[in-house]
Amino acid sequence: MSDEALAHIAAAEKKAAQVEGIGPDVATRPVRAVGVIGAGTMGGGISMNFANVGIPVTIVEREQAALDRGLKVIRGNYERSMQRGKLTAEQVEERMALLTGSLSFDDLADADLIIEAIFENMDLKKETFAKLDKVARPGAILASNTSYLDVNEIAASTSRPADVLGMHFFSPANVMKLLEVVRGAKTAPDVLKTAMAIGVTIGKVPVVSGVCHGFIGNRMLSARQKEANALLLEGAMPWEVDRALTDFGFPMGPFQMSDLAGLDIGWSKETSKGETLRDRLCEMDRRGQKNGRGFYDYGADRSRTPSPIVEQLICDYVAEKGGQVREHTQDEILNRLLQPMVEEGKKILAEGIAQRPGDIDAVWVNGYGWPRATGGVMYWAGVR
Repeated sequence: MSDEALAHIAAAEKKAAQVEGIGPDVATRPVRAVGVIGAGTMGGGISMNFANVGIPVTIVEREQAALDRGLKVIRGNYERSMQRGKLTAEQVEERMALLTGSLSFDDLADADLIIEAIFENMDLKKETFAKLDKVARPGAILASNTSYLDVNEIAASTSRPADVLGMHFFSPANVMKLLEVVRGAKTAPDVLKTAMAIGVTIGKVPVVSGVCHGFIGNRMLSARQKEANALLLEGAMPWEVDRALTDFGFPMGPFQMSDLAGLDIGWSKETSKGETLRDRLCEMDRRGQKNGRGFYDYGADRSRTPSPIVEQLICDYVAEKGGQVREHTQDEILNRLLQPMVEEGKKILAEGIAQRPGDIDAVWVNGYGWPRATGGVMYWAGVR
């Protein structure tokens, strides 16, 4: 698109770090040491961000095996960077030396910022924050890497909700630029300002979001996914839906993304009743890229091809549900996928969840692969 669109998104990313209503008189809190709970994919990636800028991190896990595995993955990531000439062997060791593994929450007592990166389950998160409340020093910032859950409910499990907020990193957390910083109802201004500032320090594009299900990005993604699933019920095939988005400039479409993430995330064999297409795919042991078959069939090199089995499954499912099969143009599919996102974006602005349209653009360009050359979802839609 135009140079104007590119200039818009560059300016929007810069402006996103500024929080309206918090002036220069509000001082940030020092962040000299960080704690991360969880050494999995997210916890490890988050930890790397801080080690990369010289901030020591204590990573807490429940079991030694999980901790060892997490630290091994981090070292592997750094060593691949070294092989590509981006780091020296000495720099790899310097960064690994900044990471300390632990099996005890007590070792987080001196941390200035503690980020929880555990399984997306409210009860587990509340239990974790109640524990943190007992060990974290006064004035420490407590952050959850939740991608959907209510930050206010998490904060209420502590005696210090003013020190609690969301810091939603995107996977892989050591690569993706977006950081959604979720302001709870009681989050103190200096806590929010500190989280935004540390986001910039570790090379992210931080964007403030209010509390709602899915915050800015995943809330809009849900609206798009709902429409993508509706298209399947009209006989559109996953590869047709995906192609509409990749032709527009996205790196992948919704069903490619589902296959990459794993169709069985949150699915249970014991409770599945074949109610959705996803249920039926999982029941057929089509779980996505990880086992070579999902919405697509995958080759040894992860190359994907449309699956005749899935095509038949969808046709049977549509007939069973009484759907109306019809032809769709690529333009219609694209419009059906993008317009719900725009409408959700307008609601997010009206509710004050996002500060400005450019913040939504920064979220989608940096977290979800919206084509940068269009300026972002709201700019593209003419919402300025």
